[in-house]
This record gives sequence, C-alpha cells and structure tokens, in this order.
Amino acid sequence: MSLMRKNLAASVVFYLVAFFLILLSFASLRADARTSAYEAALPAELKTAKNMCALVACTEVFPGAKSFSDRLGNPPYVEAYGEPIAGKKNLLGYVMLSTDITDTPAYSGKPVVTLMGMDLKGRFVGIKVLKHSEPILLLGIPESALLNFNKQYLGKFATDKIEVGQSRPDEGVLGVDAISGATVTVIVQNQVMMTAAMAVAKQTGIVAPTVRAPAQFAITGKRMSWADLVKQGSVQRLLVKPEQVGLEKNAVPFIELWFGDLNHPDVGISLLGEDSFKNLRSQLQANEHAIFIIRTDGIESFKGSGFVRGGMYDRIQVKQDSDSYTFRDLDYLNLYGIVADGAPSYNESAIFIIRSQAFSSAYPWKLSFLGNRVDRATGTRSFTSFDAKYWLANELLQGGRPVVEEAAAPHVRIWKSRAVEITLFGLLLIMVTIAYAYREKLTRMSNHKNKWPVNIFKYSAWLLSISFVGFGVMAQPSITQVLTWFHSLLFQWTWSLFLTDPFIFVFWIFIIVTVFLFGRGLFCGWMCPFGSLSEAIYKVGEKIGLKRFQTHLPQALHDKLKWIKYVIFFCLLTVSMFSMGLAEKLAEIEPFKTTFLVGISNRAWPYGLFVCIILGISLFIERPYCKYICPLGAALAMPSTFRWFGLKRKQDCNSCKACAVGCGSLAIDKAGRIDHRECLHCLDCMVLYTDAKACPPLSKERKRREREGLEIKAIGKDGYFIPIYPIPATAASEAVKAGLDPRMPSDPVQLAHKIKATGLRWIILEIIDHLWPWSASAWSSQRGLQIAGIGLAIAASVAWVLTAFGQLSSAAIIAWWFGWSVYEVLIRLSGKRYVKDGPWWRDQYRYASVMDMISYVSFKNLLIGAALFLSLKTLGLLVA
Repeated sequence: MSLMRKNLAASVVFYLVAFFLILLSFASLRADARTSAYEAALPAELKTAKNMCALVACTEVFPGAKSFSDRLGNPPYVEAYGEPIAGKKNLLGYVMLSTDITDTPAYSGKPVVTLMGMDLKGRFVGIKVLKHSEPILLLGIPESALLNFNKQYLGKFATDKIEVGQSRPDEGVLGVDAISGATVTVIVQNQVMMTAAMAVAKQTGIVAPTVRAPAQFAITGKRMSWADLVKQGSVQRLLVKPEQVGLEKNAVPFIELWFGDLNHPDVGISLLGEDSFKNLRSQLQANEHAIFIIRTDGIESFKGSGFVRGGMYDRIQVKQDSDSYTFRDLDYLNLYGIVADGAPSYNESAIFIIRSQAFSSAYPWKLSFLGNRVDRATGTRSFTSFDAKYWLANELLQGGRPVVEEAAAPHVRIWKSRAVEITLFGLLLIMVTIAYAYREKLTRMSNHKNKWPVNIFKYSAWLLSISFVGFGVMAQPSITQVLTWFHSLLFQWTWSLFLTDPFIFVFWIFIIVTVFLFGRGLFCGWMCPFGSLSEAIYKVGEKIGLKRFQTHLPQALHDKLKWIKYVIFFCLLTVSMFSMGLAEKLAEIEPFKTTFLVGISNRAWPYGLFVCIILGISLFIERPYCKYICPLGAALAMPSTFRWFGLKRKQDCNSCKACAVGCGSLAIDKAGRIDHRECLHCLDCMVLYTDAKACPPLSKERKRREREGLEIKAIGKDGYFIPIYPIPATAASEAVKAGLDPRMPSDPVQLAHKIKATGLRWIILEIIDHLWPWSASAWSSQRGLQIAGIGLAIAASVAWVLTAFGQLSSAAIIAWWFGWSVYEVLIRLSGKRYVKDGPWWRDQYRYASVMDMISYVSFKNLLIGAALFLSLKTLGLLVA
C-alpha cells in the first residue's frame, strides 16, 4: 500500500508539471500565431509624425475613407476624406490617437494606445487598440474580449454619458458591459475614449467649447518678493531630473522651470514692474491671457526643435481640464526681466499668450513639459509629460476660488460604484475573523463525532468564499499581486495601482493582519476561494462513496514534496526581477485565473485541463495544490513562522498520535509539534484537545476517575482535567515529560544576555540582535566564515552608500542585498540559531530550523531593504 501511494504521488507530480509545460507551450504558440497588441512595437515617430496615417492603418477605424490629412489642431487629430465632390475635399470625419490627448494609465501602469474614428456628428465609427501592456489580456482574458468591449461604442456619440455598468435612463447614463476580471482596464479605457472624443469634438465644432467664467481679481496693490510669490503659490516650479528621462543621474537637472500667471495685477506688477505690466496689458485682446516661463537650470530647452522648424513650441503645453493649449511664435512675447526681489537668474524666458475664451485664470490649470524617456535597459523611447499644477491663491480672487468638481480617479469611481458589495465583503472578513478568534470556545462545544459548532462557520466560509468571493466579485488573491507589491515597494509605490481593485485591496489587509496573528491557515484554510473549492470537492467525494479511495501521501514523501511550492515561489520572484512579463506568464501555474476570472470555457484547452486535473485529484487527496504547488501559499507561509498565536498542544502530544493521524494538512510531526507554515487550521486537533472521549490522554484520565468514583471536573487551558489532588508520577508520565515539548514548534532557547534587560537596554539589545549576526561561539569554530562575512558586510554597506550617491543602480543593490542575506542565513545557523516565537515584544525564543532562518532573514532584510529604498527615493537619490 505504501509503495502504491508513493507511485501515485510521483505520477501526480509528473502529470501536473507535464500539463503545465504543455499549457505554456500552447500559450506561446498561440501568442506567436496571432497578431497581438500586447507590447506591440509601434513606430518611434508615431507621436510626432505629421502624416500619422502613413504609420498606422487609419482606414481600419474609418471605413470608406480614401485619404487623410496631416495632424491638425491641439490636441492633434486627422481629418478623414471620402471621394472628392466637384473637385473639392469631401470631409467625412476625424481620426485621433488616444495618447495624443491623454495618457491615463491602465492597470498595468501604462496607457492603452487606441486609434479612434469619429464622424461629423461626433459618432464613433471605428476603434482599434494598437498597443497595451495588460498581462491579463495576454494570458488571462483573450484580446477579443477588449475588441468586443470597444465594439459597444460604435454608433454612440462623444456627447453621450457612457459608463461601465448598467444603463440608468433616468440619469441619462448609457451602460456598457465590463470584461470580467479586467474591470479596471475597461473603466480606464472608457475614460480615455470619451476624453479623447470630446476634446476633438470641441475643437471641430461638433460640441460647443467650454466657456469658463472669467476671473474677478481681488486687487490689494501689494508688491511681493519672489519668496512671497512662491509661498503664495503665484509662482510654481516644474523640475525634471535626468534619471526621470532615462539619463545618467546628475546634479544638474534635465530642466528646471518657474512659471506663473501674469493677468492678476498684484502678481504681474510684482514680477514685471508697473510699466512693463501696463505694456503687456496693452498688447492683450479680450479673452487673451498671459503666462511667463523661465528656465533657471538644466541641459534642455523648453522651446524645442519644433520652434526652429515651424515656429511651434512643441515642448510646452498648458492644460485646463480637457482643454489644452500649445503656442506658436505668434503667441510669444519677450520677457525682458523680472523685478521681484530675490528672483533667480535664468537663461531662457518667454511670455506666452493663451488666446481662448474657454481659459480662465480663476480655475486650476497645469503646465506640461513634453519629452521622450529612454528606457536604459532596452534603449526604446517613449513619449511622456511632466506636469506642475497652478491655481491662483484664494485671496487673489473675489469671493475666493470657485468650486471645482474634478472627475474622480478611476479607483474612486470603482469604490463608489461597488460600495454595497465592498461593505458586505468587509463584513464577511470581519465575521470570519471573529469566529476564528473564538475558536477555543467553538472547539470546546464540539467533539470528535460532532464538529458542527466549528464546521458551521468553516463550511459557511467555504461556501461564501467560493460563490461570493471567487465567482461573484472575483477576488481570488494571486502570487502576481505579491510580486507586484514587492516591485512597487522597491521601485515605485503607487497607491492607485492597488486601490483599483477594492476587493483585492481589502482582502490583502485581512491576509496580512491574520497571517501575523494566526499564520496562513485562516486565509488558506477558510477563505481562499480555490482552496475552499478543492477541499469542498474532497468532502463531496467522501459523501458520495469515494472515501475508501481517499488517502494521504506518506509523511516522509509529503515532507519532501511540500518544498516544491517554495521552489516555485523563489523562482517566480527571481524571474520577476529580470522580467515581470515572463513572471506573469509563469504564474499561470496558479489555476485561479482560469477557474474564477475567465472561466474554463473561455480559455485554451490546456488551461482548462490543468484545472480539471487538479480538482479531479482533489477528490482523492485533500488539497494537493495547496500542499505542494501553490506559490502564494509559500509566500504566506514564510511570515507565518512568526505568527503571534498558535494552536494549543499539551505535553502528551509527543507520544499520542491521534491528532497527527487525522491531520489533513500533514502538519503535525512525530513529536506532536505543529508546523504553522503548513497548517491550514481545520481545527480538528483543537477539537480533540478538549474531547474527553476522543483525546487518548483525557480518555484515560476520564476512565480512571470513573472507576475510582472521582469527580470529573472541567478541562483547563492546559488541555487536562483540572486536578482534584496531585497525581503521583508514573514511569509512563515521566517518559512523556522526557520527550520533546510539542507546545512550541521547536525547543525553547534562553538568551543569557537578555534575561534581566528592560527598557532602553532591552531595545538596544534587540536592535543589535537583528543587525549583528555574528556570535562569539561561532568565531572560534568558523573564523574564516566570520571574517568573510565582515568583509561582505562592509561591501554591502559601501554598496548602499554608492546607491545613495547615485553610483549604483537599484538592480545592483538588490543583488548585493540578496548576497548578504544568503550569507546571514549561513552565519546565523552556525552561531545564532534561534528565532522569536510569538509577539515581538516578548523574549520567547526557540531553536531555528533552516526554513525558520530563511524565513526570518528574508522577511527582516526585505523590510530593511524596503525602508532604505523608500528613504533614498524620498531624498531623490536612487537611480531607477
């Protein structure tokens, strides 16, 4: 039987790996066989070329057009012409490129580059995605889903109020269907298309332009210094550093600009002087507005090459809501000097005139510096803009600033639109946490034959996790979120990236809190949708007559196979440091996306077959994926090493095997100790812990008391009957006490130097213990390793200093920090082989296994490295 189980286990692992490789191969062939917009290579000159339609297929978004104009207007668009009529051009409509108008990022952090066609009535006639960076549209959801989403706009007007979701006729809202699993992407896509279409519609007269109330200035006649103007906000700064555009870090900025409004008399006279201000006002017509720009530092000009070729200042743009304004030589006036006290010196200057009734100095606007960013890894260039906001101070306007309702960010709209579901989800997580917190009361109410006081909560959590969390709001957490969090922490933290999926955001708060309180088991065992589905299938198999075929792998084999998930996790983490895209593809070893986000029927057959095999095996082996493959489980298992509260054990557990035999997670070893990295918190062992009939030590004591007519009292917190009188020790009880203590995951360790430490001395010793891995005992036996470590520590410290001075890239310091972490694991295992157990403020230490030490050093150094990264980035010292 044992040999048969081993062969079965080997076959399971072989077929799972084989089918995953087939899945990846099929996906790769499929991706190569089709024309994909994922990270498609677009012409480098697409952003600036006048003849845009010579570079992209404009006829695909404007059927029937025979020719197209050069780029016109601001923001740019292209006119589409049909067959000439009487020798004259036959204007049919307009074609626009989304990134010419807005570069709103989607879930990937990059914009979806979209080409759109619109007729003379403002109606969409064609939409084509040229490029996107959404991994879920590469492997998770077919690109045809985005194509079908875009088709919903055909025939609709730029003036329509279109939102993702259901139509609301009473509010004049037209709804478009979302893409399951890509809600954020389509909400952003909706915003981009409507913004672009409206901007062109206003320019071309399809829609009347926005008219803002002109500013009514509050004039005091006060003359202000440069410092006063900066403090008031009447002068703003726009700074672009070399590293922001992909150049080597340098003390000299790429460009430093100062700018401001010249319409307000107090500001204008303070900057220009009274005579120059009057001269400027005499040159302005009605509805014309003046701003000034000076360059105080930098290697780049704000005038740009377009000024030389055609009188266009193509590096500078002013934006107010959806309106944008560029400047030609006719909009330029000389700035002869700034008279404000303390004004900086400058080497480039201009006064620009905004000639539009739509612009108003009373409302906020922003100055954009337009340029190209070079990717230092690939050498590719991407168009980007750097913005600085400007709004006249409240005291400079009669009645103060007008009320401005800015369009809510996509993630804000998502939270508002799904407030009820988010609230219900939050309540579910709180209720599950409370139920689990009362686990001791629930398990005392249960017994080996009747576990319903526990199971009613656990099974309800499974049901809601599968139906509501998994298939309903599709909030299955994934290892890709761990990798994204890791990269964001080290490279560029953006709150909006995590807030765009509120269910995942709330779920991760729950996961982080409960992992440190109880370990991974509450999430993995109770609330993981796929884990719940897997175990529910196992329970169903038991009820339908398959129990005689259900089995556990031998403990020895399980103890080897459980490391596979850790290997997968570290491989994904390593790959992600070089290519996040490749890591996303490899993360398809998770069946979550196919099961919940996309659906088996919507994916290629290897994906569906992979899921079916895992769930099919789950009929006979309890949670095979969770135990042996899941990289998310591995990522959560490592901090579970330091959970504050564990499941209870008693001394007799080292000789009694009742809990170990019934443990579905196989997390209890021969000594009765629980490995909280593997425990999924089914609570069966806790039920036995106080079951006077099923727990062998309790049953034995109960029977003895019944024979002797002694009172049977309640069971205490230590898992034993409250004693009536001291029981004399027996040979058997002494043997139990002499064995390993299962009440801790490993043997306790006393640190002599911290026994009597309190207050500040305790804090200092605690810091030293975490930062100083060497020990006197290891120095005598492994002097070479110790000396090598000191050299490595000095080198790693120098590497951080070089990083702070901009001489070392983030990738290089990560490599150094990883090397130091590997060494620290080795040196601590040789001298300081202990880790804390329970809350950090207690001095409860235990012997560290290799995995304990890897978990401790990895997690500690991740926090230290992240803190240093964030500090350096805050100071502007880190090279990205």
